[in-house]
Amino acid sequence: MVHDHRVVVIMPALNAEKTLEKTYSEVPKDIVDEIILVDDQSSDATPELSKKLGIQTIVHLTNTGYGGNQKTAYQAALKTQSDFIIMLHPDYQYSPKLITSMAYLLDSGFYDVVLGSRILGGGALRGGMPLYKYFFNRILTAIQNILMGAKLSEYHTGYRAYRRKVLEVIPYLNNSNDFAFDAQLLSQAIFWGFSIGEISCPTRYFSEASSINFQRSVKYGIQCLITAFQFRLAKWKLMSNALFIPQDRRSNKTT
Repeated sequence: MVHDHRVVVIMPALNAEKTLEKTYSEVPKDIVDEIILVDDQSSDATPELSKKLGIQTIVHLTNTGYGGNQKTAYQAALKTQSDFIIMLHPDYQYSPKLITSMAYLLDSGFYDVVLGSRILGGGALRGGMPLYKYFFNRILTAIQNILMGAKLSEYHTGYRAYRRKVLEVIPYLNNSNDFAFDAQLLSQAIFWGFSIGEISCPTRYFSEASSINFQRSVKYGIQCLITAFQFRLAKWKLMSNALFIPQDRRSNKTT
């Protein structure tokens, strides 16, 4: 707990048996009040190991996709009366040790969202990010910053922390069930004027770490560009879109 704020970590999991225990062991238990893992129909023993470790475990009956997994996780986290919700992938690509820094940045009151950026500090390539992914990351981020009027170092990290109010306002249930979910949620945070901070986050690329192939990376990139254009058209009030519905129509608040 951080200054009487309840901190909940969510883990969207798919075949994370080999890395889950190591990831869990480095989560700062003095800061984190609860961990929720949502298993998206793993073919290994991820859910069994999660339960053995004492993690609150939710198992999907069918595979819902990366975005669908997060929707379940955020809804579950909100039901715990959490104040800060931090998404950590259980594949050990991002260091759990940064949870403390991310929570304290939220606690400072300056930020509503905190991102663990692989680009700040130049750690992406040193950590093994494929060159083509780094190149597309930089191009996509530049275009997204222009269209959304922001100055983020990257939009594509999977290491994120949110104040509760962000997830109560943003209509994330309308987002994609695929990898585009992350880019859509971040664009929504910008749309609703939430403040976003970033910290440098070293990353690791290895065989057990989750990643998408080149074909899916291209599809993801196209979806990110579409979202950015939808954002701009919504800002100009030229087109209505379910991702950017007015606040008086929001439906994610959990009581």
